[in-house]
Amino acid sequence: MKHFLRIAANDVIDVASNFLITCEHGGNRIPSPYRKFFRGHQALLRTHRGRDFGALRLARELSDALDAPLLLSTVSRLLIDLNRSPGHRGLHAEAMRDAPRAIREEVYRQYYLPYRTEVQNRITQTIGSGARIVHLSCHSFTPELDGKLRNADIGLLYDPARTAEAHLCRRWQATLKTHAPELKTRMNYPYKGTSDGLTAYLRKCFAPQDYLGIELEINQKHVLARGPHWSEVRSAVIAALLELVRPER
Repeated sequence: MKHFLRIAANDVIDVASNFLITCEHGGNRIPSPYRKFFRGHQALLRTHRGRDFGALRLARELSDALDAPLLLSTVSRLLIDLNRSPGHRGLHAEAMRDAPRAIREEVYRQYYLPYRTEVQNRITQTIGSGARIVHLSCHSFTPELDGKLRNADIGLLYDPARTAEAHLCRRWQATLKTHAPELKTRMNYPYKGTSDGLTAYLRKCFAPQDYLGIELEINQKHVLARGPHWSEVRSAVIAALLELVRPER
């Protein structure tokens, strides 16, 4: 479904926009041919390094709310990280770095390349139809890393040089403040929106007027709290975004 985005105060962008939702770290599945490389790493697969807790749930609900396509992977990032570029040290975790090169290349061909190609092709098709694409890549982050607490509930990652991305994130942050004032939303936190990742790569492929790439990050403390609280956080994030869009008539 096409939408118009209200991303600047009192202004509706006059370009029809389609949303695309993706989730690169939706599960911790290791396909059977590669499980032997993870002997001794089973506990690690159950941690935040194995998958982004809660990200897939939020991605599905965003997809439903926006009537937008969802592309996802449930293969663990420890096998291959779909949010990293080829050549990045984080593309393969420790277990796979010790695997034969032929195995790593096989994983790349079977899981990495098809996913990234599908995302890029979907964006190309949407732009070709005359609509701008708004890509929301759903992730979550561990509340503490290397002994330091992360001081945010929600992170919105974007490229500050891309005006439309910056405006959309600021408006989303402002509406979130009204829907859930207790939640702290920070920009380009806990990572920089320009750091290596799927949205950063896609910005190199598509012009700013055609492609907006936002990485949505949720603090996993809300996911782990479960129950009504986690549901309320998801509802607030989605309701705040919906306030900024209207369907094409």
